[in-house]
Order: sequence, then structure tokens, then C-alpha cells
Amino acid sequence: MLGTIINTSCIIIGSTVGSILKQQISERYKENLFIALGLCSIALGLKASIFNMPDSNYPVLFIISLAIGSLIGTSLDLSEKFNRFVTRYSNNSRLSEGLSTAVLLFCIGTLSILGPVQSALKGDNTFLFTNSILDLVSSAVLATTYGIGIMWAAPILFCWQGSFYLIAKISSDTISTELMTELQIVGGILITASGIGILGLKDCKTINMIPSLLITIILIAMLHTFS
Repeated sequence: MLGTIINTSCIIIGSTVGSILKQQISERYKENLFIALGLCSIALGLKASIFNMPDSNYPVLFIISLAIGSLIGTSLDLSEKFNRFVTRYSNNSRLSEGLSTAVLLFCIGTLSILGPVQSALKGDNTFLFTNSILDLVSSAVLATTYGIGIMWAAPILFCWQGSFYLIAKISSDTISTELMTELQIVGGILITASGIGILGLKDCKTINMIPSLLITIILIAMLHTFS
């Protein structure tokens, strides 16, 4: 778990540094940061999805996952509940948007998923150390725009990577290449949706689509069980 602990710490450090720098940045530069963050999120999301699609053994699985997951998220009204929760504990009305983007950027990716698996099975933290540096920079940039609240993504990352670590420790066969591929396709689409929201083009209510990740895991488990 050393790699995950360091990764979590880097997000906390980056968020702290970014929130301090936020006070020194004028509104004009903050606006440009919003645009840059939106464009980068779209680019990273598209890359994750498009890069992994050719490796998918189930070309329509991501569509089914997103459809079912979005219906569940909408019925539970996750987006509004998340916004109300964040607003209750923060004066930053846009923090929920930034926090949802941060969680997706930090958690959805080869390094963040494969890293804890490699750490559990081989004791190799290389992927997690690399991811730590990337998240350190990303959290600092996000915090200069959204503030110290980006730090809330740290415990979420810890639980996310910790889950993969524990599952790999218990049963390495449970986490397959297929699962990681499908998670990155769905996750990439969610990151793209976040970027579109940051740019103000369309409020995609990305939080309502978060259950799609769980649906992906369930569907892959079912396919493996009945194959």
C-alpha cells in the first residue's frame, strides 16, 4: 500500500500548494485555467476511450454500462445530492464540478488501476510512483482553479486503489485485462463529459453517470461467470 499512500499524499500536497497559489492569480488567468482544464479533460478522456476501444472484446458493453448506469444515477439524483453536499461544506459553488473531474482524472487510468495490482502481486510501486507525480501536478492545477476542496479527492483515490490492491491480494484472477480495458473506456467518456461541463458547453451531470463504472464491473463478472 506504500504506493497508494504516497499517491494520496501527493494529491493533498498538490491541492494545498495550488490553493495557496490561487490567491495570487487574477480572475483573468483563472478563466484561462478553466478553459485549459476543460480542453485537457476532453483530450485525456477521448484518449482513454479511443485508445482502449480496439482492445475491447465486447464492443457494445460500454454503451450498455453507460445507459444502465445513467438511468440509476438519474433515478437516485446523484448529481444534485453531490452538489448539495459539497455546497454545504464549501463556499465554492463550482467545487462540485472540479471535484468530480478530479476524482475521475485521478482514479480512471491505467496507472491508477494497474498500479495497485502490480503493487499487490509483485511489490512493484513504479506505476503508482509515476501516477503520484502526475496527480501532484494535476491537483495543484485544479486547486488553483477550484480551491483546497480538491483535497477531498484524496480519500476517494485511497479507497479506489485500496480496493484493487485488496482484491488482487485475495484473488489476482478477479481483476482481468478485460475489466481494466472496459473501465478505461467508460471512465474516459466520463472524463470527456466533465471537460464539456467545465467549458460550459453542456452540463452532462457526470455524477449521474458514475454508476456506469459499477455496472461495467458487474457485467464483466457476469460474462466471466457464464462463459
